[in-house]
Amino acid sequence: MKQIVFKLMLLPAMVLPLLFTSCSDDNDSNPTLDLSHAADGFVLNTPAYAENNTYDLASANNLTLTCSQPNYGGIPYVVRYYVQVALDQKFLTDTTATHKELSTSYTTAKMAVDAAELNSTLVDMFLAANPDTSVPETMPVYVRLRAVIDGTADPYLGQSYSNIITLPSVKATYKAPDAKYPENLFVVGSSIQEAWKSWKPVAPVYGMAGNYYTMVYVPDGGTFKWGTYENDWRDFSRLAAVNDNAGAEFSEDGEGNLKVAHGGWFVLHFVGEMTADKKNINYSLNVYPGAAYIIGASAGGNWDDASAAWAMTAPADQTGEWVSPAFGGDGELRAYIKIPGLDWWRTEFTIFKGNCFWRNLNIIDSWAEAGDGYSVACAAGQKLYVNFDKNTAKVE
Repeated sequence: MKQIVFKLMLLPAMVLPLLFTSCSDDNDSNPTLDLSHAADGFVLNTPAYAENNTYDLASANNLTLTCSQPNYGGIPYVVRYYVQVALDQKFLTDTTATHKELSTSYTTAKMAVDAAELNSTLVDMFLAANPDTSVPETMPVYVRLRAVIDGTADPYLGQSYSNIITLPSVKATYKAPDAKYPENLFVVGSSIQEAWKSWKPVAPVYGMAGNYYTMVYVPDGGTFKWGTYENDWRDFSRLAAVNDNAGAEFSEDGEGNLKVAHGGWFVLHFVGEMTADKKNINYSLNVYPGAAYIIGASAGGNWDDASAAWAMTAPADQTGEWVSPAFGGDGELRAYIKIPGLDWWRTEFTIFKGNCFWRNLNIIDSWAEAGDGYSVACAAGQKLYVNFDKNTAKVE
């Protein structure tokens, strides 16, 4: 028989009304809760259109289910219903077979079950049981309801189960989850920490989702790769663009690596753009000459962004330390890597337990707002020393 795919199921309702019964103050006719029949169960109706049609959950808003009310002595208490589903036919005769209960519950005997929640639950169940298999075009689904009396201290009071019905043809569609920006990016390469073994974290630019930055040294002919997590070996082709603002002359070396013709210290600024459907992130790389500065009290009270007088001096290669000018005054250390076009405080760092700590919070006045140990005191005449390869730092 030809199947018809319904994008929105409108099913006939067989609903018993939920009534509220008040207690009489002047006689002995007050209702009494009777749980003796709860174990007998109640009736979940098979939808009229279930037998010969397909439920397309990805296209529907809801799936309508109707049932009778459990027997609590003839008193129509408010009942909360939970939907349980299974993909294993064994569930029909063995209710201990694998099944899942949807998180959304209902308080009427006619319930519009959220199709999106049902769809994702069925997909997750199928993939958990069949990790190397695609979700089939359609599959049978077995459904029952669990009921309890609502609004009591005992969440299981009056627990009762319905019969199990079969929906012979249900279309559940896998939907890729929305992409999320990672906490960090990473780089690995011929001159980055331990060559081709260390995955150096690339810190997020403060307050700019999808932006990441780091400082690296790459010699003439040096190569590197990048990733969104450690051992995520992404190559040149995985970048939407490489914008070389440092005269490095980037190319692909035949093995997918980013190769630098003219070496030196570089600021790598990755920018991730979410696709319109939010399923993927496309990354571009902006490359700038390596630059770092001190600012504020240690710079003699100078708060000018990228002041040449307070630029740090780069070492010959990744084994050396960047050194600041002698501090021009006493006070708190404020330092940063410079990305042209961005405010200095977005790429600021302090020293925490001997390591560079990249700004990740809204600082109003001082690094002390981050907690103990984040604010570094400086004295006139001292200097800042940073190994940007290992991201270690000290003030002496």
